Amino acid sequence: MTLIEASSPHTMNTYGRVPIALSHGQGVRVWDVNGKVYLDALAGIAVNTLGHNHPKLVPALQDQLTKIIHSSNYYHVPNQEQLAAKLVQLSGLTNVFFCSTGLEANEAALKLARKFGHDRGIDKPEIVVYDKAFHGRSIATLSATGNEKVQKGFGPLVEGFIRVPLNDVAALKQATEGNKNVVAVFFETIQGEGGVNPMRIDYLQQVRELCDQRNWLLMIDEVQCGMGRTGKWFAHQWAGILPDVMPLAKGLGSGVPIGAVVAGPKAADIFQPGNHGTTFGGNPLAMRAGVETIRIIEEDGLLENAARVGAHLKGALARELGGLAGVKDIRGQGLMIGVELDRPCPVLTMRAADAGLLISVTADSVIRLVPALIITAAEADEIVALLAPLVKKFLSESA
Repeated sequence: MTLIEASSPHTMNTYGRVPIALSHGQGVRVWDVNGKVYLDALAGIAVNTLGHNHPKLVPALQDQLTKIIHSSNYYHVPNQEQLAAKLVQLSGLTNVFFCSTGLEANEAALKLARKFGHDRGIDKPEIVVYDKAFHGRSIATLSATGNEKVQKGFGPLVEGFIRVPLNDVAALKQATEGNKNVVAVFFETIQGEGGVNPMRIDYLQQVRELCDQRNWLLMIDEVQCGMGRTGKWFAHQWAGILPDVMPLAKGLGSGVPIGAVVAGPKAADIFQPGNHGTTFGGNPLAMRAGVETIRIIEEDGLLENAARVGAHLKGALARELGGLAGVKDIRGQGLMIGVELDRPCPVLTMRAADAGLLISVTADSVIRLVPALIITAAEADEIVALLAPLVKKFLSESA
């Protein structure tokens, strides 16, 4: 089988795919159907927290498959309660709703905010969202997203959003001044699809304070930057704050589809039976994946590993690429790193793959590195050794 033939002509043409079909993986390496090996610095877009074929995760999932995969939320699911209790403990919040994707988690957060407003007598609740944000591709989450390119062709968008720039508390105050319809502020601690753009710690603290003053919900999308990726369980914890609503997904199940909305006291009782639901959310297989993912992160010290190896990787990138003409910034935290160039660079995705490295380019000019939390410093050095020459060559030939 050639790589191009691995793509089906019968799937919808929704992805600009790299002509590679992967067959299996081990740790932070994957093999394609032709036997070529790649160092995986993308981890399924920050999903494969424990890498591939993890020796503790796989037997646990195999065990669950022999028991029950799906039952339905008509019935109690014991691992739902276990995973919810763990997420409450790790986050400092109080209650959890389970779904299957980050989009669903963000959609649920938007519904929570609207009902929060309606319960207070606000007929047209409005939610503050951000430039360059990405919250999903449903009509509501697409409307909250700050990317005209992905919105194009899907109007009319949902109303009720106020858009502001990142890290500018004066702009936030100005955009909402005197508006009694505002019910929530909604953002990613570190924007993923928008270009690995972090919210500053002081800004996070200022927004928390503003939400307290004005009785708004602080809703923090940790779908991509959560679950240990930055070296803490959730990226906002670096600022020492608590959100009222926190959507999760991606890394929570190490590859098994899962989503969650974790809520604090201000939001935990907004939904009542009949207000929201999902068929697949909270199924026994996904719940087991979440329980085991967290257990393994704790047992294997992967938060510390993400912080240590992430700092090592960022430092190595800075030494090799920092100060080069054409490299605008190297930013991020832990194992969520973006290298911003001063020109579009989507071509680097395929060039890196040819060299045996899986990466992505997001926001057109930002190389995104989000490897599994199990990565070692030596493997981080391999990423740099493969990537740096490609970037230098690209910059020289496109100067």
